This record gives sequence, C-alpha cells and structure tokens, in this order.
Amino acid sequence: MGSVILDQLKRDRILDLLKEGKRVDGRALEEQRQLSIETGVIPKANGSARVKLANTEVITGVKIQPDKPFPDLGDKGILICTAEILPLADPNVEPGPPTEDVIELARVVDRGIRETEMIDLHQLVLKENKSVIGLFIDSSIINADGNLFDACSYASVAAILSCTVPKYEIKDEAPVLVEGVTSKAPVQTLPVSVTMARIGDYIVVDPTTEEEACMDSRITITTNSEGNICALQKGGSNGFTVDQLVRCSEIALSVGTKIRKRLEQLMQDGKE
Repeated sequence: MGSVILDQLKRDRILDLLKEGKRVDGRALEEQRQLSIETGVIPKANGSARVKLANTEVITGVKIQPDKPFPDLGDKGILICTAEILPLADPNVEPGPPTEDVIELARVVDRGIRETEMIDLHQLVLKENKSVIGLFIDSSIINADGNLFDACSYASVAAILSCTVPKYEIKDEAPVLVEGVTSKAPVQTLPVSVTMARIGDYIVVDPTTEEEACMDSRITITTNSEGNICALQKGGSNGFTVDQLVRCSEIALSVGTKIRKRLEQLMQDGKE
C-alpha cells in the first residue's frame, strides 16, 4: 500500500507540473534530454556506438558475416536486431531469458531500420538463394532511465553508419573473405524514432523512468530522411485521441529532423 500511495503522489506531482508546462527535470514537454553519440567504442566489432540520453546509456555493436538467406528472401541480406538490459542497469532486472519488454524493444528498433529501408539489403547478396551477408546488431543497456526505444534506435543507426563491411567472393560455392577490402554499409536513408508518453491530457517527449511509471500510453514513431512515417509502435494500457495522434506525428517529424542532423554529421565525420 505504501508504494501505491507513493506512486500516486509522484503522478500528482508530475501532473501538477505538466499543467504549468513543466516537467520534473525542468524540460519543456516537447524537449528531448541531452543526447550524446560516440562511435567506434568496440574495436573488434564491424561497427559500434555508445548513446547517452541523459542517464540512459546504451552500447551497440554490429557483427557482419556471411550467412544463408532466409528461405523466402533469397535476394536480400540478413538484418537482425537484439537487445538486452544488463542487471547492473536497473535494480528490477534479473539475469535470464529476455522478457516481453526486451523482445518488444528489439523488434521496435529492427522495424524502424527495416521499414525505412535504411540499408539496401539487395546489395548484401553474394549468390542469390545461396549466400548473403548478415548484419547482426546487438544493443546492451548499461543504465536505464527511461526511453530505451530511442536510445537503442539511435545507437543502432549510429553503429551501422560506422560499419566497415568486409568483402566476400564466392569460390567453390562458398564465401571467401577478400583480405584488406572493405566498404561502408549501403545506407539509403536515416531512420529516427521519437518516443512520446501520454500522461493525462499531456504529451511528453523522451519520457524518463518516473514519467513512464505513471504514463497512460506510449507511442514510438519512426520517420525516414524524406519525412515519411514508416513505423509506429503503441504501448501502455490506454490509447490516444485522433488529435493527439496527429500532434504526436508532428512532434516526431520536428524532433526527428534535429536528431537526423546529428546523424548526418556523423556520416560526414565518421565520429562525434
């Protein structure tokens, strides 16, 4: 009972601030937390990135290797995203198989990259229906303070941008590594996800753990470089009105544009 009362007190405090256009950490409702992106953090990976959204921190690595294509996608390379929340990241996390929340996290990141067609998977085919190149993107949350969706998404995109793709040739029906020859991943667009929470009648961008604990619903919208909405994921026990969904779409586009500029700079510099 004590924890329930405390949670209600927190919600009341958050709602009181929202009525004044404020949040517990001092941000405006549509303001994202400070974002830091660093690439090349895992020397042995083909690509890697560390992303911090204030106290939320994620490290993502990309492994690239030849593989067999999926049976119904013999003309495309493989893209697989996974995620894990390390026990040290959150006191409520325990070692073991991934929970439903972690599976959802990986799928949302995967869908954002896949549905925007960030990578031209057709260029990763070595021999159609026989051998392709696979990109395996693994995100590890080392500190969880809300909005893991965006943190993992930004880290995955940045890690892909930093990738060096080895060259393989087919010899005697098997892929063989060509030593010393690499290329960049065939990137076509930059997906950017923006996650928002509805708390009462208010929409807040980039919710913290406290805000997520008292939110009514959540939505993650991913756009591509052309400003098209390509992927969407709703969470929480309640929904959004039509007007709220329209507003969330507008926010996703405006906030996404700012994040995309950071990623475009990353493409130019190779680092941040």
